[in-house]
Amino acid sequence: MADLTTKYLGLTLNNPIIVASSGLTDSVEKIKELERNGAGAVVLKSLFEEQILREAEYRRKKAEQNGMMYAEFSETFDYIDLHIKEKELNHYLELISKAKKEVMIPVIASVNCVTAHEWTTFAKDLEKAGADALELNIFIMPFNLDKDCHEVDKMYYEILEKVKKEINIPVAVKVSQYFSNLGFVIKTLAEKGADGVVLFNRFASPDIDIESVKVTHANIYSTPEEVHNSLRWIGILGKRVNCDLVASNGVHDGETVIKLILAGASAVQVASAIYKNGPEYILEMKKTLDSWMDKKGLLYIDQFKGKLSQEKSENPEIFERIQFMKYFSEIK
Repeated sequence: MADLTTKYLGLTLNNPIIVASSGLTDSVEKIKELERNGAGAVVLKSLFEEQILREAEYRRKKAEQNGMMYAEFSETFDYIDLHIKEKELNHYLELISKAKKEVMIPVIASVNCVTAHEWTTFAKDLEKAGADALELNIFIMPFNLDKDCHEVDKMYYEILEKVKKEINIPVAVKVSQYFSNLGFVIKTLAEKGADGVVLFNRFASPDIDIESVKVTHANIYSTPEEVHNSLRWIGILGKRVNCDLVASNGVHDGETVIKLILAGASAVQVASAIYKNGPEYILEMKKTLDSWMDKKGLLYIDQFKGKLSQEKSENPEIFERIQFMKYFSEIK
C-alpha cells in the first residue's frame, strides 16, 4: 500500500484530499465525520467580512430610524459595529477551538475578505484559538470601472502582507481567475509571503429564466469540466513559484486528484463531489489514488508530484492556448 502522506503549508496531511471551505465544514460534528471518512484536512466555512459589514450597516440604519432613542447617543453606533463583529468572530473562534479538541487532522481557518482593515486583528484571534493555518479567500471582483487593474492587484498584496506581519501560522491565498496577468500575481503573492495559493474561487453565477423573465442563479455546484483551468495554471506554475499550489473547483474523483498532483499540486480541495456523494466518497477517491500508485510502483506522493508540470513536460506547449488552435486546424 502506498504512503499518501503529503505536505501542505508546512503541515503534514495523511493524504492530499482537503475538504474546502463550505457548509460541509461549519460544525464540529460534520468535521468529525469528514475525518472518519478520510479527509486529509478541512478548511472551515469562511468568516465573511462583507456579511459582517452588511449586518452592522443594517443594524445602524434601524437605529437611525428611531431618532428619539439614539439622537443623543452617538456611541451607540460604535457599539452596534463592535457587537456584531464580536458575535460573529466569537462564534467562529469557538468552532476552531472545539474542532481542534475533537479531531487530529489540520483545521484551517478561512476568512473571505474585501479589505485589509479588520483582518490583521481577527487573524491573531484565529491563531490563538488554535487554527493550524489561515486561508485568505480574497474576494475583489473586477467590477469597478474606475479602478485600474494594478490597484486591485495591490489590494491582494496589502491584505496578505498585513496578515503575515501579525501571525506565525502559515497563510494561503485563494484567488480567482480574473487578473490581467494571473501568473505574475501568483508569483508576487509567493514573494510577499504566501505559503500557498488555492486555484480558484468559484463565485455564484447569474442565469436568466426566460419563462419568468427573471435573473436567477446558475448551478451552485461545480462540474468536472471546470478543473481544466486549475490544471493548466498549476501545470504552468508548478516548480516555478516558491509556494504550494492547491487545486479547487471541479475536483470530482480520484483520477482528477492524480492528474493535478502530476501537474504540480501539493493537494486538492473538494466540496461539490462531497455534497453530491456524501463524506464516504473521500474514501473512494483515496482508494483510486492508492491503487494507481501501486500499479505504477510509486511509494510516495513526491515521486510523481509535478512530473508533468510545464517545466518538466516533454511537450510544454500543451499548457498554452496555441495547442487549441493546432488541434482544430489539424496542424501537426
